[in-house]
Amino acid sequence: MTEQSVFSLGVVEGFYGRPWPHSARLAYAGYLSQLGLNSYLYCPKSDPFLRRRWQELWSSETHGELQELAETYSAAELDWGVGLSPYALYENYGNPQRQALKRKVEYLSALKMPTLAILFDDMPGALESLADRQAEIVADVCAWAPSTRILVCPTYYSFDPVLEKYFGNMPVNYWRQLGRDLPVDVDIFWTGNSVCSESISGADIDRINGELGRRVMLWDNYPVNDGAIRSNFLYSTPLSQRGPDLAGGLTGHYCNPMNQPLLSLMALYGLADLYGVPTPEEQPWLNQIYGRETYEQLLLDKTEFEALGLSGMGERRCHELARLYGGFSGNAAAEVAAWLRGEYTFDPACLTD
Repeated sequence: MTEQSVFSLGVVEGFYGRPWPHSARLAYAGYLSQLGLNSYLYCPKSDPFLRRRWQELWSSETHGELQELAETYSAAELDWGVGLSPYALYENYGNPQRQALKRKVEYLSALKMPTLAILFDDMPGALESLADRQAEIVADVCAWAPSTRILVCPTYYSFDPVLEKYFGNMPVNYWRQLGRDLPVDVDIFWTGNSVCSESISGADIDRINGELGRRVMLWDNYPVNDGAIRSNFLYSTPLSQRGPDLAGGLTGHYCNPMNQPLLSLMALYGLADLYGVPTPEEQPWLNQIYGRETYEQLLLDKTEFEALGLSGMGERRCHELARLYGGFSGNAAAEVAAWLRGEYTFDPACLTD
């Protein structure tokens, strides 16, 4: 990380399933500012033009929305960026593919965003030259976007053995080689000892920093609820079980939120608290955003939502609560009611996109 780089604290919209509406992304410029956070990364897995169809361009409508986001976050003096996942590009990175990537990077750079992430996560990885090819791709991106902060998510972004189960055996010395060969200004994402880590300590971060030979950027998969198990729950407890000594080993800390944007705000309080960022008083702030009725009811129901979830509460209880929240005004109540009705149910097919 260069001396000019700011310690990133914010949100990475990097989940599977139902994406956030444009209005929520715009509103988050204000929410992040109020929480003392400074960064937002747009990379929903449901956007095919960032992943499987990465060589294609967005519609004029979507491009206009992203341009509006870039301008809104810039006006709020927040760091905004896009995460590009050129699916398995490292398997065949010849001149045609290189030129296609250059065109896409130049297209993205026209948004005048301060950050661009190249994401190799959740792709096949059992390739001997994996680190070589990924470092080559990132070096090209750095050359094409010299004034942009570049972030990278490795294919193996955690010590969790589940990654090798789904994406193949990790090449020998993958992390050491990647950390050595990536440009020194590039930040590397890491999710902790697990894909969704219950706790993260300074010692955990020191371990991966030792492997990579540099400090990592934490991609914290809390309160994300996009998986087959986690979509059953709403997580509203502020981020916790993260060591107070993390900052010295990191270049930043992003949280991957829930599919429900407003309901994620309760959990994000913990991110600001972890780094001693001054925050507004929680109750009046969330009363204003959620509406008093909704916020007070959430405080009553949060234990059920986190501990029992949809399956544990049962169909009858979910139906009763959906009717209750459906009678409240505001988007936060609508998010709860939609979740209770099963409208955020996880579709495993999305993992193949």
